[in-house]
Amino acid sequence: MKKTKPRVLVVDDEESLVETLTVLLKREGFGVISALSGHEAIDKLDDKPDVVLTDIRMPQVSGIDVLAEARERHPDIPVVLMTAQASLRSAIDAVNAGAFYYVQKPFTNDELLAILRKAADFGGLKSENRTLRREIRKRDGSTGWRPIGQCRNFLEALGVAETVAPTESTVLIYGESGTGKEVLARFIHGLSERAEKSFLSINCGALPESLLESELFGHVRGSFTGAIKDKQGLFVAASGGTLFLDEVGETVPATQVRLLHVLQNSEVIPVGATEPVQVDVRIIAATNADLEEKIRHGAFRSDLFYRLNVIAIPLPPLRDRRDDIPLLAENFLTNFAEHRGRAPKSLADEALQVLMEYDWPGNVRELENALERAVAMVQSSEIDREALPIRVIERQPTPLVSGETPVNPPLEIIERAYIEWVLRAEGGNKTRAAEVLGIDPSTLYRKLARFENNSKD
Repeated sequence: MKKTKPRVLVVDDEESLVETLTVLLKREGFGVISALSGHEAIDKLDDKPDVVLTDIRMPQVSGIDVLAEARERHPDIPVVLMTAQASLRSAIDAVNAGAFYYVQKPFTNDELLAILRKAADFGGLKSENRTLRREIRKRDGSTGWRPIGQCRNFLEALGVAETVAPTESTVLIYGESGTGKEVLARFIHGLSERAEKSFLSINCGALPESLLESELFGHVRGSFTGAIKDKQGLFVAASGGTLFLDEVGETVPATQVRLLHVLQNSEVIPVGATEPVQVDVRIIAATNADLEEKIRHGAFRSDLFYRLNVIAIPLPPLRDRRDDIPLLAENFLTNFAEHRGRAPKSLADEALQVLMEYDWPGNVRELENALERAVAMVQSSEIDREALPIRVIERQPTPLVSGETPVNPPLEIIERAYIEWVLRAEGGNKTRAAEVLGIDPSTLYRKLARFENNSKD
């Protein structure tokens, strides 16, 4: 395989020097990207050169500024500084701050070429090591959030996640409550270039509008009653990492406008502030709602949808991947045992058969809850059929609506029927029902209130 020649971004405000270095480097087998100012160099960092060679002293944007921007955007790219005697101290300080090396003017061609070759080799090794670490995490599940399953429809979703993880693309994960959308989001983060930075998440349907905006965008002191000090929002706190927006379909139009602004401009304006704050964060969103249906009803902005729906990953419900139930069950039982410092319990054949036949309207989360309950209830090393929840054993049907059922019921009717069925199965306990549904209790109360208002209409 032919080795790709390394590309050097050459930066100096002396056009004659840039032209001379371009001729030299091309003759020696380098590719060259040139810039005649610090501003131009920063723009060309997105071309991802293998090495940056920049003069320190330039008007407006110095070589130190170029170094800082390169370190922020592409930490694997080594930066070599060209310096005159007068700025030697600055070059040494810059090396201590992360520059690869400095070369003092006037320098010989051999001296410069030797430094650039070492820098290119070093940058290549850093990139290879990062790729290798990502492959190891993917192979052994050391992200800590390896989704489990072997069914074709699930593996297709996982394959898309693995493909897009190293990119900066925004991802929108579709799936019913409890299908593992956050687990998949963490998996994507763990295989991304941002894996060593923060992964923060927020349930957009669990908070009222004012509190959600404060959590996402931050606020300044005095911006509203109770704002006794400045607060950093999650977009800023997740800088360099990933922010997971769960139940993004539950946001109100005003919040959607602010989210769109962040996605378009990579900046947030804290509540009560006038000056924007730049952010560098990857967005992964998730929804269990039909956003296109919401768009048709004016409840969700189409422009925000297209910004979020760059990469769409649908997660199948557990009833459509029944062959994964034994794998998931074994994993949950092992995890429960590890947390308790005990040997894992096993499933009796009759119990496993019950699990395989149940439809799991609460999906993977409901399976996990059912097994955790069984582990707590059983003293022996084997979980029998009777240790499982009654609703699972009896395979209670999930009626859509009372009375006549439409052939193709709207999504809200299906959602309402399912929520009411879970409430009945949990004896009217809303806290427990919210847990089974995989939503925050406040979200459940809000949905019930909406159902009631719609009935009055």
